[in-house]
Amino acid sequence: MKISARGDYAVRAAVELAAHHPDPVKAKDLATIQDVPHRFLEGILSDLRRTGIVASQRGGQGGYRLTREPNAISLGDVVRAVEGPLVFVRDSRPSDLEYPGSAKPLLEVWVALRAAVRDVLDTTTLADVAGGELPAAVKELSTQSDAWENF
Repeated sequence: MKISARGDYAVRAAVELAAHHPDPVKAKDLATIQDVPHRFLEGILSDLRRTGIVASQRGGQGGYRLTREPNAISLGDVVRAVEGPLVFVRDSRPSDLEYPGSAKPLLEVWVALRAAVRDVLDTTTLADVAGGELPAAVKELSTQSDAWENF
């Protein structure tokens, strides 16, 4: 699985909105705070608005705000809004694939990978990140001895 810049920026903007919830934040301010290109962020916010995660408000006190409480929006919700399904194999959902012969069990590996990614992203909310308190299972995974090493 690879999180693109678009996915990363979307999560960072949503976490920033969670930190300011329920007050709206201007896109330019979000871009500055999170060091994200403003024009790129506008497109991301459009996707988040289209999928119902954020709403925009016009006027001097306007900006973007979350449509739900930060503890009701998972990181998975945000990533799916801008990236689509969390795990794809050759541009297909793992459950849509079939493998012949000795590779047949590989399908279970891809489905398990999708389940593991969901376990992290769907159990971690914007409130968790904005509040600095990640779920215990996520913290535990990040403290494994090889978690920070690239293989």
